[in-house]
Amino acid sequence: MTTYVYVDGFNLYYGSLRGTPYRWLDLERLCRLLLPPNDVQRINYYTARVGARAGDPDQPVRQQIYLRALGTLPRVRVHYGHYLSHAVWMPLESPAPGGPKYARVIRTEEKGSDVNLATHLVRDAYEGAFECAVLITNDSDLREPVELVRGRLGKVVGVLNPHRHQSIALRKVAVFVKSIRSGALQASQFPDVLRDARGPFGKPVGW
Repeated sequence: MTTYVYVDGFNLYYGSLRGTPYRWLDLERLCRLLLPPNDVQRINYYTARVGARAGDPDQPVRQQIYLRALGTLPRVRVHYGHYLSHAVWMPLESPAPGGPKYARVIRTEEKGSDVNLATHLVRDAYEGAFECAVLITNDSDLREPVELVRGRLGKVVGVLNPHRHQSIALRKVAVFVKSIRSGALQASQFPDVLRDARGPFGKPVGW
């Protein structure tokens, strides 16, 4: 079946990649491994540009290198949301007796990516761009668009789950749900050195 893949980059990173040696991930290769019968024609990757942090000033540089790597894949399209950071008061889990019960912390939230993913999924389904859509996410907020695309438009919708536990809401509406396991991630790494129009480049140090 003609297939479009929709990747929630934030969900994939924190579900399967953070703190692992598999962050140099070739999305086309991963889709070939996990969806062998499908004719994957487009992979939409949703993310937001990160900013430097006091404890990790090189985070934006690593992200830019990875986005450059994705740019070498002809089927991948990157779509950007944005991050919002603001200070908020949060309750402490176990405050000391007589001590403060709240702490002021910086909360960073990704905005726009899930809305973009849902919008593009529904638009592409209405336009007949695919026979099958596959979401790489475990975000239960996407239940409604998945249900619409299946129920109203008769499309096949599956989920590749990057988390250890499955969203019950997505499992109820998807045709299939598969877990993304470490073996597939290990087998789907970019070469250490890639080349694009700007020349050769390699994966970030520590990856």
